[in-house]
Amino acid sequence: MAAPAIALAVKAAIAAATDKRTWKAVGILIAAILTPVILAIVLILSLLSGTSQHNNAAVDLCFNGGAFSSSAPAEYTAHIEDMRNCFSALDQAISGAEAEMDGGTLDSVRIKSIFYALNFGADHLSLSGAEARSFVDCFVRYEERTKTVKDEATGEEKTETETVAVPVGLDTAYANLSTSGIPAGSDDRTNAQKIYEKVACGGSGSYSGGIDRGGGNGIALDGLTLLHPETKNNLDLVIYAKNAYDSGWGYVWGTYGDVLTDSLFASKLKQYPDGVGSYADFIRENWLGGRTTDCVGLIKGYGWFDPGTKAIEYGTNGMKDVGADGMHSAAIVKGSMDTMPDTPGLAVWKSGHIGVYIGNGEVVEAMGTKYGVVKTKLAGRGWSAWLQIPYISYITK
Repeated sequence: MAAPAIALAVKAAIAAATDKRTWKAVGILIAAILTPVILAIVLILSLLSGTSQHNNAAVDLCFNGGAFSSSAPAEYTAHIEDMRNCFSALDQAISGAEAEMDGGTLDSVRIKSIFYALNFGADHLSLSGAEARSFVDCFVRYEERTKTVKDEATGEEKTETETVAVPVGLDTAYANLSTSGIPAGSDDRTNAQKIYEKVACGGSGSYSGGIDRGGGNGIALDGLTLLHPETKNNLDLVIYAKNAYDSGWGYVWGTYGDVLTDSLFASKLKQYPDGVGSYADFIRENWLGGRTTDCVGLIKGYGWFDPGTKAIEYGTNGMKDVGADGMHSAAIVKGSMDTMPDTPGLAVWKSGHIGVYIGNGEVVEAMGTKYGVVKTKLAGRGWSAWLQIPYISYITK
């Protein structure tokens, strides 16, 4: 009985195989089974592309904010939000570490780029305050230092000991991460570097507009004339920033407008072995002996500039020593780019970078080591927000 049944089954299968309607039904069934699997694979690839191919949209959304595409999967948008929350925790931890430094700032974009490369696509992504501080602490070392202070009540001098955070080089940071149980392989490091180069103020990124390099038409600071030297204001900031552009100032991490002498260069090499040391030869050949700044240093230098002495005096006039992200966080008046008023002297910001809007749709910014202080178009540069700089006043004439 079994043989006839098998023969009938074979005949039925052959008949079905030659029937186009059967193949159509089978195709529909296979599609119904595989569609969820295909969607899952697409989602996984979109997540993994953030680390292996540096999905530009994902990087921009995490570092610079913005709205999600209406077609983005819910899992994808949730993961981006988780990464943004982790970045907020890292920003707070970075501020805490910077408060223990003897001046200067940490490279927040470097820290977040490494975290991104190590964690984008991870399940249940989250970061507590303590975990964020442990991660940030891998990028500094702590030194015990003594200083002499004077007792205001008695006039007596006494010695005090304090703990100071000092930035370490990139190789040391990776070694510290490994010791902390967060190893970074060669692929992770390559990914982190490419993400850093995209986000950081060390280049033009995806900007395709013109980059105007100044130089040759500037005025020495001792001859600079301001409109209202008795105050720190937006209009004089524009004059100061334009003059830095016209004078062809260079870019060195951690500087804010002083002449880059051999001794200053040496101190910045020691202070920022990664951000400055990686470009030591280029800086020595192109910027040594001239005035240099970094992106936020252009603004801080104006704040610390004394119109009477014509010197930049660190920490004066209420201008705090903060990074680009810290300045944005401290701003009370700010908004998204689609709400930006046409007010010269506003700052424009994206994660890790800041520039000065000078009017007429143009920005002066210290773009990076290979660029120096340049002039760019406001549109298309990828700015995330505008802000009134919290340490100066805003006037119209």
